This record gives sequence, structure tokens and C-alpha cells, in this order.
Amino acid sequence: MRNPIHPPVPGSDAAELLQKHALVGHERLDSLRLGAPEDMVGLRSLVRESWQRSASLQANPDVAEAPLAMDRDELEEYRRQHPLATIMPVIKKLLVQPSHDSGLLVAVGDDVGRLLWVDGDPVMQRRAEGMMFVAGADWSEASVGTSAPGTALALDRSIQISGAEHFKRSVHPWSCTAVPFHDPDSGAVLGVVDITGTETAVAPHTLSLVEATVAAAQAQLRIERLQLAAAVRDKPRRRSAAAASSHALYRNSLQLLGRDQALLSIEGRTVSLSARHSEILAILSSHPAGLSADDLCAQLYPGDGSAVTLRAEMVRLRKVIHELSPDAVPGSRPYRLPVELLSDSGQVLSCLQRGAHRIALEIYKGALLPRSEAPGVVQLRERVSHLLREALLSDGSVDSLLKYAELPEAKYDVDLRLALLKLLPPRSPKRAAVVADLERIETELKA
Repeated sequence: MRNPIHPPVPGSDAAELLQKHALVGHERLDSLRLGAPEDMVGLRSLVRESWQRSASLQANPDVAEAPLAMDRDELEEYRRQHPLATIMPVIKKLLVQPSHDSGLLVAVGDDVGRLLWVDGDPVMQRRAEGMMFVAGADWSEASVGTSAPGTALALDRSIQISGAEHFKRSVHPWSCTAVPFHDPDSGAVLGVVDITGTETAVAPHTLSLVEATVAAAQAQLRIERLQLAAAVRDKPRRRSAAAASSHALYRNSLQLLGRDQALLSIEGRTVSLSARHSEILAILSSHPAGLSADDLCAQLYPGDGSAVTLRAEMVRLRKVIHELSPDAVPGSRPYRLPVELLSDSGQVLSCLQRGAHRIALEIYKGALLPRSEAPGVVQLRERVSHLLREALLSDGSVDSLLKYAELPEAKYDVDLRLALLKLLPPRSPKRAAVVADLERIETELKA
């Protein structure tokens, strides 16, 4: 991957100019909040756009410390069950051990920007505690603004942030490089790997090192999954032990977007569900506290639902899920899921909440169970679609809007095309296609 930043040499005119413009940008933060990006002259466009997202998300540049998202007990339990726990030996060997005497810190965070492990140079660790760059802290853009971990997750790409490019003033003495970590099977973002320190942390070779380490760790995770699958398949006496360890390798998931029948994946095994079972799990996954039989009937059946019919469907669904994992079979009174299912629709909503519109659009493969008329599914479908569209119209790039325009639900979206015409330069060759689209919409709607 190409290095996205060539940091200026410390002490050079270029470095001083970068610091000057970044500091001026902070002095004009009020203008930025009012939507005047021209005041951010001197900042890279990547950083300027991140500052705009940070301001819109109400991140405060004057608060010195990042917020603590998890206490010690919560952190230990969460780390133990997280898929990245199994590849930490690779991270420690390739990044952490060499960093102990190098003035660098290595951090590994989850997919929403919470740091799970922070290790490295002991002196730097003590210094970093002053800004709460510690395990359990939230370093998403929504919480601390522009930083390598948070911005890498927001854009789903490798990022280097140098000195005063950070949104938060307390982080100006630091520089950092971060690379997202993707699931080797599904491609979903599982977390982020970061190196933080002085100027060395944004050297070109640092980016290459972190990217190579992430690639090695992703390959190791894939190998461990294959070994686990072989143990379950070929050695029945070891199945229970293998199943017990599988939670550290997988995120149980539910794929609902752009398909009429959901794909359910539990502990590495995947099954295609019937349309009705897809609706039930879509509804239950969005209500983790559970639903009574009457409430689930109301969300499942367009007319008067029958509790008897629902019970019959639940019996069949339980049999399907039991084949994947007995521990994942839904309970009753209320009906609820005993294990967390990471739904693609939930990932889209989570990304939108933290301003990561590009990742949300990448995950969004189309309307949620588009043919379903279940009231609860219709409500969820409209919520995901509406929030994604509004986020893109208010803050989307030209490329994001063009990609969204290709979706079936955007076929007759006039406002979307008008927004594109406002963003596209007058001589852009892309304008012709947008104008042609508007003419097609007018013709087809008149017919």
C-alpha cells in the first residue's frame, strides 16, 4: 500500500509550517463547526475532513484525557472473548518486543476505537497515561477527534497523524501510525493496530512494518480457524474442547443486507435461513433484552399474529440453531438470543454513529430483507436506509454518493443527484452521467 503521508523532517521549515497551520486551524475551530473548511488552509484534506467530522461529533479539543470506556473487570472479560486475543502473540513478537527500548508504544483496539492492549516503552507508557492512552480508553473520532486509531477506523485505511494534526491539543507532542485489522474470512473490521511515539512513529518504514504485522496476524488467525475446523471434523473426542475455544476466533454474525434469506454464522459454521427465520433473528438481534410472545408476534406478522404459529416457528428455528451451537439456541419468556450476533445492519448503524460513513457504505449491500413485510423488519430496514442516506447527503464525498446512487433504492433519488451536481466541479466528466440520470428519472416518472 502506498504511504499516505511523507512527514516533514523535525525542525525543518516544512515541519514548522505544518505545526503553524494546524495550530491556526485549532484557533478557528468555531468557524469549522459553522462549516467553513476554507479556514483550514495548510492541513491535508484527509486531516481537514477528519477535523470536520470530529467537530460534528462534538469531540472537545480542550479536554486533555480520553474517556475510559471499560473498567478493569469489563476489559479483562471483553479481551478474553475478542477474536484479536488469539493473535496477540504475533503482535507482541513483531511490534511490542522491539518497541520496549525504542520510545514507541503499540496499541491494539477494537472496531469502535476502544484500546484493548497498550504496551511498549515503559517511560512512554507513563507519559501516555496523562492523556489516557491506556487500555480501556475510547480513542474513536467521536471521543477524541482526529488520531491514527480513530481515523483509520473511520476511513478503513492505513493512516499516519503527525503532531498538531491531532484534533486534541494534549496529543500534539505525539505522532502515530494505525492500520485496520480485517477479518480474514468476512472482511469485516475487527479492530486496529497502532504505533504511537515521537517522529519515528510516522516514518515511512513504520507504516510498512505495521501493515506487514497486520497481514501476518490476519494470516495467523485464518490458520488457527482452519486448524480448529479440522480438529472438530476429524477428532470427535476433541470437539467439545475445540468448540469451547472457538469464541476466541470468531464473531457470531447475521447477514441481512441485500438478501431475502439471512446468513447465520456461529462458531465458524454458516447456514442460510428461511425467510421467516430470517425475520425472527433480525428482530431479536435488534432487541437484545428480548421480546414477549405478544410483542414478537406484533413485530413479525403484518396482521393479527398467532402465538401458536410463532411457537411452531421457534421450535423449527431452535432446531436449526442447535445444529450450529446448542449454546446459541434462543430462550423464551422473553424470546431472546443468549449469544451476541454481530449483524451487518448493526455494523452500519454503529459506523454511522461514529461518523464512519465510508465503512458503513462498504458494509451496506442493499436493503435489509427487502421482500419482508414484517412490521419490525420494515421499521429496521427503513431506519438503516434512512440514516445512511441522510449521513451521505449531509457529509458524503462525491465517490460515496456515486456509489450510493448505484443501489436499487437510489434509482429514483432526485435529491441525491442534485447533491452530486453541487459537489462536482463544473468541468467534471462525471456530471454528464448525473444529468442523464436526472433526465431518465423525469422520463420514467412521467410515463
